[in-house]
Amino acid sequence: MAQLSTTIKLYAEANGVSDVDFTKDVLLQDNSDGKGPYIKEWNLDIAQPTDDQLATYSSDGDTVEANNAIRATRKAAYGDIGDQLDEIYKDMDAWIARIKSIKDANPKK
Repeated sequence: MAQLSTTIKLYAEANGVSDVDFTKDVLLQDNSDGKGPYIKEWNLDIAQPTDDQLATYSSDGDTVEANNAIRATRKAAYGDIGDQLDEIYKDMDAWIARIKSIKDANPKK
């Protein structure tokens, strides 16, 4: 299940807000009953979403979070950009094959 912050970002984007600052625009707080975070304060110029509205973004949120994890894995596997440029200079075909194998091993959803 997607994190609340991810579904809020998707809801905001769908309603014309491209950036959400979770230190001033939207404040989240954890429930003491163990049910997870909730919206404590909403300071955006769009209507605060209901739980049902946010739930409609859950599947897309799962995809966003999975792809972010894949991007992080790929970035670590790619290595330093300077080393990549050196590899390209020495043998571009080998670099292309290495990058392709990283992408094939870590496909986006």
